[in-house]
Amino acid sequence: MNILITGIHGFVGSNLVASLKEQHTIYGLDIVSPQKEGIVHTFGWNELEKLPEVDVIIHLAGKAHDTKNTASARDYFDINVGLTRKIFDWFLKTEARKFIFFSSVKAVADQVKGNQLTEEDLPDPQTPYGQSKLEAEEYLMAGQHDNTTTRQHDKLPQTRHCEDDEGGQSNLIIKPSTRDDQKVFILRPCMIHGPGNKGNLNLLYSLQKKGLPWPLGAYENKRSFTSIDNLSYIIRQIIEKEIEPGIYQVADDEALSTNELFRLITESQNKKPRIWNISGKLISLLARMGDVLHLPLNSERLQKLTESYVVSNQKIKKALGIEKMPVSARDGLKKTLESFKG
Repeated sequence: MNILITGIHGFVGSNLVASLKEQHTIYGLDIVSPQKEGIVHTFGWNELEKLPEVDVIIHLAGKAHDTKNTASARDYFDINVGLTRKIFDWFLKTEARKFIFFSSVKAVADQVKGNQLTEEDLPDPQTPYGQSKLEAEEYLMAGQHDNTTTRQHDKLPQTRHCEDDEGGQSNLIIKPSTRDDQKVFILRPCMIHGPGNKGNLNLLYSLQKKGLPWPLGAYENKRSFTSIDNLSYIIRQIIEKEIEPGIYQVADDEALSTNELFRLITESQNKKPRIWNISGKLISLLARMGDVLHLPLNSERLQKLTESYVVSNQKIKKALGIEKMPVSARDGLKKTLESFKG
């Protein structure tokens, strides 16, 4: 198949190219367009008219959550919503059959209430990142239905006025839809990791590499992760099989605590873990100081490292007809940690 990947030069895009290039023809769309191995050609965002006919579009391009809080809300909406609208509108005009959008669990909740997050939970994102991802999802979902009428103030693409029975101008509009053979998949992964990852895992790895102890041992939590290998497997299944379209959360089968994660890091470095059980009140005070002094440990990062955030993957496994993901959470993390040694 011919596959177009937006944001192809990022962490996820680079790994997907490695996973798909042997069986499929890959084209890229990105801010910059250097040509790389495994990609027939990478186009810039101002070259949509030059794009070839493709069978599948994987839309990765977007603005990631900024833990330093330097981005404005407009930045998130301009990119996460604006680019999604642009490429989805192009998809509607093409012969492509599948559109795969990478959203995030943060489009649903910044904190999990209850034992785990499921697709049945009502979205209530509290940050511009999550809100922008949710708005992009809503735009795609609006385009999946048959042509229907809606009020003029709704923000939907390719709208037009129509006349009422008495010859006057109505305030109803027609909203576009996908063809019967076009399917839209919205994936909500939790924390993705793998070779080339530069997020919090890399920070923890660097901390331990310097011989520093882990000071957050007093916190007990459970977090879900997404191995890039499991993610690539899901993408291949969606591309190559007839899977029911819709919204799917993506996560490894097992949830791990941050303390367990730190132990895996020390094992990968052939060291013994040094875990300190410092008072949570003192740690919170230090994190607030980090907010002011722009230190590596701030309130937002402390919350990410210590909160429980368990994500259910039952719906996607049922759709794929599998009982468990190919790679366990621990094995996936070990592979990621091995890649940091380079």
